[in-house]
Amino acid sequence: MHSMIKATVASLALGVAATSAFADAHAAPLEGTLRIVSDMSNPAPRAAMEGMAADFDALHPDLTVELEIVDREAWKTQIRNALSANPPDVVNWYAATRMTPYVDAGLFMDISDLWEDPAMADLASTKGAMTLNDAQWGVPYTYYQWGVYYRKDIYEELGLNEPATWEEELANCQAILDSGRKCYTIGSKFLWTAGGWFDYINSRTNGYEFHIALASGEVEWTDDRVRATFANWRQLIDMGAFIDDHQSMSWQDAIPPFLNGEAAAYLMGNFAVAAFRDGGLTDDQLDFYQFPTINPDVAPAEDAPTDTFHIPSGAENVDAAKAFLLYVTSPDVQSAINAGDALGQLPVNAAATVSDDKFIQEGFDMLSNNASGGIMQFFDRDFSAEMASSGMEGLQEFMVFPDNLDDILERLEETRQRIYE
Repeated sequence: MHSMIKATVASLALGVAATSAFADAHAAPLEGTLRIVSDMSNPAPRAAMEGMAADFDALHPDLTVELEIVDREAWKTQIRNALSANPPDVVNWYAATRMTPYVDAGLFMDISDLWEDPAMADLASTKGAMTLNDAQWGVPYTYYQWGVYYRKDIYEELGLNEPATWEEELANCQAILDSGRKCYTIGSKFLWTAGGWFDYINSRTNGYEFHIALASGEVEWTDDRVRATFANWRQLIDMGAFIDDHQSMSWQDAIPPFLNGEAAAYLMGNFAVAAFRDGGLTDDQLDFYQFPTINPDVAPAEDAPTDTFHIPSGAENVDAAKAFLLYVTSPDVQSAINAGDALGQLPVNAAATVSDDKFIQEGFDMLSNNASGGIMQFFDRDFSAEMASSGMEGLQEFMVFPDNLDDILERLEETRQRIYE
């Protein structure tokens, strides 16, 4: 198994030397087999995951690392069964609310003792996102900004500037439509991309605290403030701003219209930059801006989802699993896996190095200096799993059939009352 992992890895060259401090601090030999199931299935994340597995394997000669990579969307429905029957030792998942069902079901291991390790001090800012019931249930390994990625060459052709306000966003969109293009590409087949649009328009319309109160079930979906969010969103829909038939596309399927210039922008997470570049866009053609202000009375909140590793409660090689979690959160590994030529995201460890990649630097600056409203984990992470599922179905329906809004909001309110009251 050692040779198989090393033969298939697109190495990140993390290297044994880079992790010597970690190896010295955890000198007890690790033995047996470490089974890891990961949903890092897109090309760049897959290479990062395979690199981590191979390098950790090389650090521990008496340990065999078995890595299974599954499709990211499929994992969302498979994880419960995987945790219940013959569970692996380490799995990928998400922070905050998304952990709750598996914590409540006793399927994730309490690793509060791991967070007492001095090596975890530089991850203190994320401890809250990993905490439920006063205990910690996983570790973060990356986070990333969302924003509007746009075709700079098209904007320059049309004489457009990055919009700072909603009025400027709408004016830009009209100019793009007049040029025969769509303003935005999106693939809403798997629903969550519509959640990103709602996060931004709702938080920009009503503020972070209102958005989180809605996510927590404290606000009715039929509230006039929620309706104001949909009214703002509908301005774009009625203009014809979005590509056609997006409900039949995954987020990857929606990339070609962006690459070939049929659509001028994509509201997306920074993980998509690798696909944009692989599709042929240069950094001279591609740029990024923060979602514009809608209500000047609310401070900007940003989606910055945190991805995580967890130990299933049924793990067999717990010592190796905990050592791996310490490994992936160490500064050197965090720096390497989040670099522009790897995940292209932001390291969670405060002692790690932020890549000099253009978009990573822009995202780091935005989240550090211009996200005073707060940090959202994302619609399907901040909302409970059942509410998120129903909510995103409603959001996609609204994008296709905006006249159904009253029915959609009534259904979502019935769901909210059933779940929270």
